[in-house]
Amino acid sequence: MSPRVSVVTIVRGRLEHLRRQGWGLAEQDEPHPEWVVVRMGGPDPSAVLTEGPRPVLVELDVPDGSPLPLAAARNAGIAAASGETVVLLDVDAVPGPQTLRRYGDAAERTGGAVAGPVSYLPAGVPATHADLGTLAGAGRPHPARPVPADGELLPEQRWELLWTVSMAAPAALLRRVGGFDERYTGYGAEDTDLAMRLRASGAPLHWVGGAWAYHQHHEEVGRRDRVPDIVRNASTFRRTWGWWPMAGWLADLAAEGRVEWDPDGTTLREV
Repeated sequence: MSPRVSVVTIVRGRLEHLRRQGWGLAEQDEPHPEWVVVRMGGPDPSAVLTEGPRPVLVELDVPDGSPLPLAAARNAGIAAASGETVVLLDVDAVPGPQTLRRYGDAAERTGGAVAGPVSYLPAGVPATHADLGTLAGAGRPHPARPVPADGELLPEQRWELLWTVSMAAPAALLRRVGGFDERYTGYGAEDTDLAMRLRASGAPLHWVGGAWAYHQHHEEVGRRDRVPDIVRNASTFRRTWGWWPMAGWLADLAAEGRVEWDPDGTTLREV
């Protein structure tokens, strides 16, 4: 039986985060979901893929020290997915028990992109599979994103809020718009570019109540370590769409003297 919903997760390291995502996938009330895990080099994740749907493992050859091909990896996962709806989850996201069913229903009903609320968990949660029932009360929802009532579909025009921590869309739609633009390598802007592609296609965007993702705590990689990626990808996006993504980060980096940036023009360069 072909799955209705396929989950695509890309990974390099973070194996305990991946293990906990598997715990969440094991508790879904969506029958027979598919789990596509795309490995971008790094340690073999097979040992932690023991719970949840039997995984489809896709391997990408990524040399050590090169920018991670996040866009290309997600495209490889979408290509390998056999479900009618593709759910994109970052490796640090644990889905709530209704998330895949809510996403599958919403994508079928709207024919467009859908996104659920994200709650940020403290360090050490969840520690075990048994802790999953406590996640709803353990975290803090993202303050800049709506939290619709359970089962509610809330239309959204702010496409820049769509991100790959947790989102879904019909597989046919993702393939029709060409998936992610593989010019983006390393961190930043590839998900905003996908959002612009989806908007240009005429597809709608909705928030989905009850499609929770619980973001596991991890130490942040500082934006200072990502300056080359941010500059390269923001410049690619600006040339493509005519405006700057990640404006908050660019403003902070400019204030710190790390970049020279003209928010009203075309100048962005690392200092």
